[in-house]
Amino acid sequence: MFLLHAPKLFDYAALMKRIAIIGGGISGLSAAYVLEQHRRAGVPLQYVLYESSPRLGGVLRTEHVEGCLVEAGPDSFLTEKPWASDLCRELGIGDQLIGSNDAERKTYILIRGRLVPMPDGLLFMVPIKILPSAFSQLFSFSTKLRIIGEWFHPPRNSDSDESVAALVQRHYGSEMVERVADPLLAGVYGGDASQLSVRAVLPRLREMESEYGSLGRGMLRAFRKPRKEKKQPIFTSMKNGMQQISDAIVGRLPGTSIRLSDPAVTVRYNDKAWSVAAGGAEQKFDSAIIALHAPTAGKLLRGAHNELASELGAISYSSSVIVALAFDEKVRAALPPGFGFLVPRSEGERILAVTFVHNKFSYRSPDNRALLRCFLGGSRDEQAIELSEEEIVRVVRQELRQILYLTADPLFTRVYKWKNAMAQYNVGHLERLEKIEQLRRNLPGLALCGNAYRGIGVPDCVRSGKEAAESVMSFLGLPIPPLITN
Repeated sequence: MFLLHAPKLFDYAALMKRIAIIGGGISGLSAAYVLEQHRRAGVPLQYVLYESSPRLGGVLRTEHVEGCLVEAGPDSFLTEKPWASDLCRELGIGDQLIGSNDAERKTYILIRGRLVPMPDGLLFMVPIKILPSAFSQLFSFSTKLRIIGEWFHPPRNSDSDESVAALVQRHYGSEMVERVADPLLAGVYGGDASQLSVRAVLPRLREMESEYGSLGRGMLRAFRKPRKEKKQPIFTSMKNGMQQISDAIVGRLPGTSIRLSDPAVTVRYNDKAWSVAAGGAEQKFDSAIIALHAPTAGKLLRGAHNELASELGAISYSSSVIVALAFDEKVRAALPPGFGFLVPRSEGERILAVTFVHNKFSYRSPDNRALLRCFLGGSRDEQAIELSEEEIVRVVRQELRQILYLTADPLFTRVYKWKNAMAQYNVGHLERLEKIEQLRRNLPGLALCGNAYRGIGVPDCVRSGKEAAESVMSFLGLPIPPLITN
């Protein structure tokens, strides 16, 4: 059990501080969790969490359908980022953390209508093993020569930003961009490798280029582990689905602090106080945490600081469509092994990626079921979000028929649309964040958190929300006692 200890020597009437949290996704919930822990410990604070929808958790949404566990949003998070796992342990659900089935971790790339496995030793988009890439059908002879020669690439120091595509092309050529980097980033970020900032998205690659020259040598050094160290799975999830995290937080929050289906209409700052108008009423606060996607945050802040609002509105987003389909055991037996496949834009398909959920997390479907998740949309196909569910299913089934020869009728389908859900860290993103931070200081007591800033994954959002809560507590002069075990 985790407890927070703080001296209870406060004059509550005089010292009580009120904090508004606007947005009830995982970022806003993480902020609320931190504030609630301190409130229970005797720190004189109150908070109100405003959420425009009838549920909390944002994209963390899990459904149980005919014996299958279906994720409407992210199905896991990177194990190497500790913040989500640490939160789960604090919440008492650490025993529910489970890893991906890495024995089945094979990923394919669709090349000229055929699934070609990514070679062993290709870490994200950097080959750290020469022979598997040299014999892979994924690369042409000229690219294979580039991969070998890349190990002798000289160090390069530069403070300027550039796209991921520019860096990868400099080291490996355009084919690596087209067949690996771009489809990977389309699947993860819903973005375009020629637009996404290497400093914001893959800062390690820039650091490796500066220190080692060769990305291959740098990546090999970074991922080399002692033999006795237990190898961790690449991905971590929850036994009962990702919504288990948000549900556990919600279970800790008093209902009196939550306003569902109650979007904030305006946020104003004057007389050293914040005012939030929602549900036909206006409340005063000492501080405000805005955990919304950046353009929406900008609209709320338009009256408080126009320049800050404009910078927030300039952060672009892409939309995502996720389609889950279940099939019978005959289909499962016929599907290839592995986690799934990625689709380069040159293939002309609308599907960006497909996950074989029954392989990645085998317990999420019965042994006699195949469960697939297909991804559409992103910056490559912004029109996908506007299609009807029937049209989306028709497109997905047609393309699965072409790629996997999958003609069987699904046992069920589910379609989930996420409008403007994926922040695009385009070239110049970090410079924009510096400007946003400078402008934010003109609004004392304001904190911004969410996936628009320094990480789009669940762990990044957890960290962002926690840091926002601690930031406003520090601003308000509230004690931040350490978290200790009892």
